[in-house]
Amino acid sequence: MGEGMSGAEFITHEFNEAIGFQQAIVDAETELAQIHPRIDTRTVLKACLEEDKDFLQQLRQLGESHGATGEEEEIVASMRNLMQQMMLSAGDAKSEAYEAHAVLLTLKRKQQDSGAAVAKLAQAMGDSELRDAARSFEQSHREGSQALAEELAALAVELGTSTAE
Repeated sequence: MGEGMSGAEFITHEFNEAIGFQQAIVDAETELAQIHPRIDTRTVLKACLEEDKDFLQQLRQLGESHGATGEEEEIVASMRNLMQQMMLSAGDAKSEAYEAHAVLLTLKRKQQDSGAAVAKLAQAMGDSELRDAARSFEQSHREGSQALAEELAALAVELGTSTAE
């Protein structure tokens, strides 16, 4: 993020970042929903994916009015690269799927936090459309994060109690 960023420039930055993270989430959910070793997790991923695709579209639309193009910023690129690295071997072993799943969960939690911040910002700006969208976004990511955390714990149990992968 640029030094001394504020006002409209900050809002554009936040939208670009949110769009980039959301795209990374959609990409990861799409792939993990096909290869995750737990059937229940695949079901959760597919449910999250449908909402996350809609949120990506909505972020693009809302961001457009603030000059956001979805330009990928440094933090997004770093997290996307980490996610892509984890996905390379996620289908090879349960422990590798666990790592990819954990990175996805981190991305969703980051978006949850961003949604809460944007809701407060929108409230302060008097933008009820953005406020409502951000609240819905935050709530959905909270619920998705919780479901994915429970599935990650179930996979951890499987990994920790098995004698061979």
